[in-house]
Amino acid sequence: MNTRRFFRFLLFYFALGIAAAAAVMWLFPSMLGQDDQLPQRVVEVREAPPTLSGEGRVVREYGPVSYADAVDAAAPAVVNVFTEKRVTRQRHPFEDDPFFRRFFGEGSGERERTENNLGSGVIISSDGFVLTNNHVIDGADSIHVALNDGRTTRARVVGTDPDTDLAVLEISLDNLPVITLGRSEEIRVGDVVLAIGNPFGVGQTVTQGIVSATGRSQLGLSTFENFIQTDAAINPGNSGGALINAHGDLVGINTAIFSGSGGSHGIGFAIPGRLARGVMESIIEHGRVIRGWAGVEVQNMTTQLAESFGLDSQHGVVVAGVMRDGPAASAGLAPGDIILAINGDQVANVQDLLHKVTEHPPGETIRMKGLSEGERREWDVTVQERPAARELRR
Repeated sequence: MNTRRFFRFLLFYFALGIAAAAAVMWLFPSMLGQDDQLPQRVVEVREAPPTLSGEGRVVREYGPVSYADAVDAAAPAVVNVFTEKRVTRQRHPFEDDPFFRRFFGEGSGERERTENNLGSGVIISSDGFVLTNNHVIDGADSIHVALNDGRTTRARVVGTDPDTDLAVLEISLDNLPVITLGRSEEIRVGDVVLAIGNPFGVGQTVTQGIVSATGRSQLGLSTFENFIQTDAAINPGNSGGALINAHGDLVGINTAIFSGSGGSHGIGFAIPGRLARGVMESIIEHGRVIRGWAGVEVQNMTTQLAESFGLDSQHGVVVAGVMRDGPAASAGLAPGDIILAINGDQVANVQDLLHKVTEHPPGETIRMKGLSEGERREWDVTVQERPAARELRR
């Protein structure tokens, strides 16, 4: 090997060594003791612990593969509600004229026709009490209830509560299936729920979903709104039916949907079982729902109003009007006053004030705190029985 080739061979491997050393320094700086100059990032993640079976084996946790047991427990107590309403067509004024009578035909005076409506209901008591929606039976001349076991019977109206859109019916049959009441106040967003009813009159149907939200209000569906929202399919005919949990316990009465087409769009609302139970018990005991009433019209606090009154938040309500000789007027409340708390509990909005007042029986005195003409003020209001909805609209 001549000298020139030897030096070329030496230079090639020298360059190769330098390149290898540079690569090592770039990829593994810790080998050179340079950790302080290039700090490493540590990523922390939360990992679920393994679930152990009774034998100590690690197993995966699954939800139930079927809700058949829950349906078997609840479905027999869910009924179909059929109503009939007779509607009279008024005579046209031209029908009395001999010339126009031939166009209307002979005997074309007042005619009666029957309107049919359908819905659902839930048997709450072995005594035959059935919960349904007020709008299902409102104005009906006859009501029939069909049970899941094939029996059909006539029902009578025990009482109604348009303010919550609830009604109580009574049927007289033996060996009635009864649903178990769940604790609706304990349900959480994400809980599995099932809707049972008679959509479109096709027969008893079960749909499944989750609780999408709780405490929904200000929807314009009823006076007292505290709805459970669910994506379980609810359609016309489901009204008054049961919303149950995965154990088959009643947590709500299906009431309404948000829909542009009349069908389910995954936004349905149910009256919580706890509220429905209270209404039912009051109707059965007293024939009506007895609630407290302060005789005051209020509106929600806005950002602009809060700033103008020097308030730090939008909590509270503004008095828009007081009923003449009503409890609020007697206590000295006037339009423009601000109500911030009742019996020491902060008032959040109109619905919150409504619930706080109505939960007190007539004759009880509540203390309201707020502002009047910019000054701190307190009012002792002795609530009266809330008038019927039709009386308040006069």
